[in-house]
Amino acid sequence: MSPDPEADIAKLRIIALALPDAAEKVSHGQPFFFIEKGKGFAQYWHDHHHDGASAVMVKTSGREEQAMLIEIDPELYYSPAYIGPSGWIAIRTDVPQTDWDHIADKVAQSWRLVAPAKLLRTHTL
Repeated sequence: MSPDPEADIAKLRIIALALPDAAEKVSHGQPFFFIEKGKGFAQYWHDHHHDGASAVMVKTSGREEQAMLIEIDPELYYSPAYIGPSGWIAIRTDVPQTDWDHIADKVAQSWRLVAPAKLLRTHTL
């Protein structure tokens, strides 16, 4: 688990809320980021259901991408409970030298996957 989940949340908040029409709410006691009046694109979990992990959850293009990421780096990625079957991936933040630039790229990709077409046309990331 991350020794400082509040610092992780602060970093994720800066990344997520910098995206167009992004908003934050609390879902199941954890920060959840979504496009205003739309779908979620990022969430932070810390010891969710006592799993002993701290991670950022993001959407992927589907189960194939999710499986590929886990195969490439199983120490960094895992399929999160409940939302993993829907193609979400967990990116651990409790690893040595967390790469927040990488996480920012994945959060932006997740945002693009759920953004409505009109919003995508007016904002390029």
